[in-house]
Amino acid sequence: MIEAFQLSKTFKPKGRKTPLVALQDVSFAAQDGQITGLLGPNGAGKSTTLRILAGLIRPNEGGATVDGYDVLSDPHNVRRTLGFLPHNAGLYPRLTARENMAYYGRLYGLTRGDTRQRIDSLVEQLDMQAFADRRTDGFSQGQRTKVALGRALIHRPRTLILDEPTNGLDVMATRNLRRILRELRDAGHCILVSSHIMQEVSRLCDRVAIISEGRVAMTDSLEGILTRTKQQDLEDAFVVAIGESPEAFA
Repeated sequence: MIEAFQLSKTFKPKGRKTPLVALQDVSFAAQDGQITGLLGPNGAGKSTTLRILAGLIRPNEGGATVDGYDVLSDPHNVRRTLGFLPHNAGLYPRLTARENMAYYGRLYGLTRGDTRQRIDSLVEQLDMQAFADRRTDGFSQGQRTKVALGRALIHRPRTLILDEPTNGLDVMATRNLRRILRELRDAGHCILVSSHIMQEVSRLCDRVAIISEGRVAMTDSLEGILTRTKQQDLEDAFVVAIGESPEAFA
């Protein structure tokens, strides 16, 4: 389970006189056995929120827990229990897909034998047989995403955080990723996915937190958001949730 409490974060970019407010009083929860979507336009604060939850940056105010571990006071256990897929896969280009995953397996303290078994299982689960032993330099976006997802899953995390995981994927790769995430959800995992693509969120997520300009505008099940906004589809519901009129953006 993931819980965020009143997260606020500002940055001071070089050359800017006033601080840049990225998050303001962001609170929401993501439950086990569900896929929760963090939905918002580019620049809404989604990636900043996920980086705080992963223990990569600290908020100015507020806090969060992942599987009961405090991201501020116990970041080591947060990282140990969490699988994180960043927006930029950040693979090592001179290593093969297997070697990229093996490196992270060793970082998480897996034995060599367990690491090999996990890699073999993930190669099959993620359909990476055709490129598992190739260097990742020159991989397609879909291949890179699969390797990065395998890396995030190598230590059998209970909780997954995925930042724009379908960005750059073709139709078949996107459908395959949806299938994998649903299987993980059905196995009891807590999955938090950020996206700016309405169709992707509506097809994949059980619950949604709508974020705009660094604030959570609404959080509920998909059905609950449609009911509360009195709309028929998520795109119109999103517009209403952030305080705009659907007709103005038709």
